[in-house]
Amino acid sequence: MSPSGLARAAGLDATTFNKSKRKSPEGKLRWPNTDSLARILEATGESLNGFVSLIGPSGGNADRRTLPMLTYSEASKSGLFDETGFPTGRGWDEFELPTVSETGAYVLKISGSALEPTYRSGDLLIVSPAVPIRKSDRVVIKTRKGDVLVRELVRRSAKRIELRSLNSAREDRAYAPDELRWLARIIWVSQ
Repeated sequence: MSPSGLARAAGLDATTFNKSKRKSPEGKLRWPNTDSLARILEATGESLNGFVSLIGPSGGNADRRTLPMLTYSEASKSGLFDETGFPTGRGWDEFELPTVSETGAYVLKISGSALEPTYRSGDLLIVSPAVPIRKSDRVVIKTRKGDVLVRELVRRSAKRIELRSLNSAREDRAYAPDELRWLARIIWVSQ
């Protein structure tokens, strides 16, 4: 969009972004107010986080990072994770995402309907094995049998880990800690 086209799409005066209007008659810089910013974000479909990530010395690429990515249906294949849930091995695609700084974070892309209604096909889950897990967090687990599952942590003790299914058609489960290889927290979801 041109600057005037963006202004019109946001319901603002078409000259809002003209260079001549960026400074007051006294030479002081003018900044858009929060109402104007909200209108601009709505007109462009951009989130506030996405907008803020564009601010920086390299034109928005300062905090961009490439994360390993694979589909949820592929996650149970052997050799894709180490014993603590960090990505390893071959078979990973890549996904660029701004402002994720957690070491070992990766992306699981949902395919199919196994996690509906919470997550739908095409949703992206950013998972970090390095972030502490708390009650009610959504997590990715890998069982000793090799299954990779997405669940909600209900309760965790030294003898039992209780997990709630995100799909009401599937049963909630409890595991002894030694039945699981690892748990990793879902830190962000793109829906």
